[in-house]
Amino acid sequence: RSLAALTGDPRYETFRQQAEAILTATDRIPSPSFLGEGIGNFWQDAANPKGIWRRTTLDSYRSTNTQWETMLDIDALARAEGRDWVWKGADCLAPDETRCLISLSDGGKDAVVVREFDTSTGLWVEDGFILPEGKHRLEWLDRDTLLVATDFGPGTLTESGYPFIVKSLKRGQTLAQATEVYRGDIGDGGYGVSPMVFRDGAGAVEAVIISRPLDTFRSEHWRLVNGRALKLNLPSRVAVFGVTEGRLVFAPDELWTAAGSSTYEAGSLLMMPIETLTERPDGSIVLMTYHLNVLVFDPAEDQSIQDVAVLDDQLVVALSDNVVGRLMRFTPRRYMWDATVIATPDNLAVGLGDSSKSRGEVFVSTQGFLTPPTLSLAGRDALSLTELRSAPARFDASTHVVEQFEATSSDGTKIPYFVTRPRDLVMDGHAPTIIYGYGGFQVSKPPAYIAEMGKLWLENGGVYVNANIRGGGEFGPQWHQSVLNENRQLAFDDFAAVAADLHRRGITSPRRTGIYGRSNGGVLTSVAMTQHPELFNAAVIESPLIDMLRYHELPAGASWIGEYGDPRIPEEAAWIARYSAYQNLRPGADYARVYITTNTRDDRVHPGHARKFAARLTDMGHDHLYYEETSGGHSNDADPVANARRWARHYVYLSQQLMD
Repeated sequence: RSLAALTGDPRYETFRQQAEAILTATDRIPSPSFLGEGIGNFWQDAANPKGIWRRTTLDSYRSTNTQWETMLDIDALARAEGRDWVWKGADCLAPDETRCLISLSDGGKDAVVVREFDTSTGLWVEDGFILPEGKHRLEWLDRDTLLVATDFGPGTLTESGYPFIVKSLKRGQTLAQATEVYRGDIGDGGYGVSPMVFRDGAGAVEAVIISRPLDTFRSEHWRLVNGRALKLNLPSRVAVFGVTEGRLVFAPDELWTAAGSSTYEAGSLLMMPIETLTERPDGSIVLMTYHLNVLVFDPAEDQSIQDVAVLDDQLVVALSDNVVGRLMRFTPRRYMWDATVIATPDNLAVGLGDSSKSRGEVFVSTQGFLTPPTLSLAGRDALSLTELRSAPARFDASTHVVEQFEATSSDGTKIPYFVTRPRDLVMDGHAPTIIYGYGGFQVSKPPAYIAEMGKLWLENGGVYVNANIRGGGEFGPQWHQSVLNENRQLAFDDFAAVAADLHRRGITSPRRTGIYGRSNGGVLTSVAMTQHPELFNAAVIESPLIDMLRYHELPAGASWIGEYGDPRIPEEAAWIARYSAYQNLRPGADYARVYITTNTRDDRVHPGHARKFAARLTDMGHDHLYYEETSGGHSNDADPVANARRWARHYVYLSQQLMD
């Protein structure tokens, strides 16, 4: 029924063709990673929808006629083995990076099988490491040893289905023969225990650290020293970025006082000798005495650290400054840090790509709502970026402008949002408008060039709004933590406030307003439609969590208890019940015809949420559309041709609801 309503629309085939042309265009920027002495890239297009893993030299990559060498053809592999293989990445052993662990997913699931590949021969390694399907956490320790956290049999996974034991796996051993090096607890939360191996530019191991999540955001960190796990004196809420010259680079997500040292603000960037953070076997620690350059950077009120590249002798940091990007380099001195601004275009998002300690370089991307991405290289000590590639425009941006406004939420907090609108728009509330929101897990949503949205929506006169509601990381840890658990309603209030502000400004009206959210954004959009049906006439609710009183019972759900709360605790169930969309649907309410969509192979957010919501809408007599794709997984990007069909369905629905 849904396919007939969407693919039968006369706009569908045009939208599908336009989206496919964008997603499979051969002049896209190939996303690069450093690979040995060269550059690696995973590439998908119309001829290779499952993709090819290929390589070239940096000089060739810079040129207008890049010469690529294919190392692994996933389309051919899938045909030969009769499997719906989806590429999930390669982990190659430094420094030569010829031995690589290839992760392959059956249909796009998070769970993968792992095989060892030799890039020097282009063949699978005969006595190579092979891991069966699972949600593995693994790292190379040396050429013949892996650190592996996985399903080791009954009783070795947490309630969320993630591992809590790390073992050392030698070449030729089975998982049953691996040697345990660290054990958390079956009651741990979060996404599973993870080993991290940090190396210097020559590939030598600088530190081995194991992260043990206690819940979604709190964790312990342990350092492996001579086969023994020693606890690190770190805050429980922390982001670890790397190790260089014996010092750990990290950012506390809470106010933190180091032993024998100073107090540091949440969201600051720190670097400390790892020895002074490591507890001795008797539980004592080495007190810091004179390390005056611990504090690398303390962001201002409207700033936050988005990413950090740790090089051998410096740090490159991407910042959000009132939700637009800046780039800085920090070089250590004996008692201070030298901070240098690396020039980037104004009012664009700045993102870090892969980095190389041996080369002292990091890839940097810049983009905006109307500005196509540019890929550049930040080299050692350079004051500006070296441009490598610039993507062509995929839609006519001359018709639109970008503005940033603020809405006032229910508690008085100012919520920034971006509006991309026709430059000659008459403010009479007639403009068809999509509001995008996420609002969770400290995930920032900066300006982004969404080519298919521009072509299928903006070029047809639409308005696109990016709401930077609380729950994200745009303004640091507090922006996220202020709406956790019992305060979650504030994030939903933020989203409603943005919609109401758009209506007040005359940019759009309830009849012409639609909302889109995916995953945690599906919580947001389902709550928005049930709490404020008067504000919206369309909602794309994709891969959503919806039955929040039972989310912990569906696979991977319990890993998010730190974000939402625990429905098994009566007090916490009470605040969740007040917003959970599944429980708050009402038979007589005036809901818009919503579009709910999910994926059969989604093993992160179970499709049961979407199925149950659609079923209850049916039982109550509410018109809606429901579509479940059978392959692709949670990310929905396994196949660009299938993804084009997905976006065409989305924009047909939004056009029907908001433009017709």
